[in-house]
Amino acid sequence: MSSAEPLVLIVSGPSGSGKSTLVEKLLELSGMLLAVSCTTRPPRKTEASAKWYNFVSEAQFREMVARGEFLEYAQVFGKHWYGTPRKWLDQARKQQKDLVLEIDVQGAQQVKQALPGAVAIFVLPPSRAELERRIRARGQDSEDEIGRRLERARQELLSFSSYDYAVVNDDLGRAGREVQAVALAARCRVPRREECIGEILKSFGG
Repeated sequence: MSSAEPLVLIVSGPSGSGKSTLVEKLLELSGMLLAVSCTTRPPRKTEASAKWYNFVSEAQFREMVARGEFLEYAQVFGKHWYGTPRKWLDQARKQQKDLVLEIDVQGAQQVKQALPGAVAIFVLPPSRAELERRIRARGQDSEDEIGRRLERARQELLSFSSYDYAVVNDDLGRAGREVQAVALAARCRVPRREECIGEILKSFGG
């Protein structure tokens, strides 16, 4: 990889769309670093801190906001806060890796404003019925919560035009190959290869 700025890959999608699984597919590529988000929500039984989230108190989160430590942050469902610490971008620069962010629509918009070169992928479920089936299969949400998640999914889907790519997660194997293809294609953009192209041109004598 060259000394260019890290490629920032944003992955968003409704709860239950399978975006975390597709992020894992991206992380299978060499030279990828996951930005671990901070959240004020309590961990679920199956979650350990520092893998997908760092769990912090609301007071700690507000202190981080005041210090300008977040690349993006937002409140979800009017309850818990989520944010991506800016330090991950610094880490990606130091390690010369590309950075993967799994964030919601609000966060994606903030990152795209701050980093216009970021590549945003929206993960869609194949249908409302399938999304509801997946949410119910987790067995974590009340009827009211399921209703809120489905309505939020509808609202998020209306933001599709602000994304660069859309991947329908109806077949995990194919969807995984598609997100990897997006990442590999983004790495091959001419502006990211200028240094390499320059070296090749030198070998031709100018």
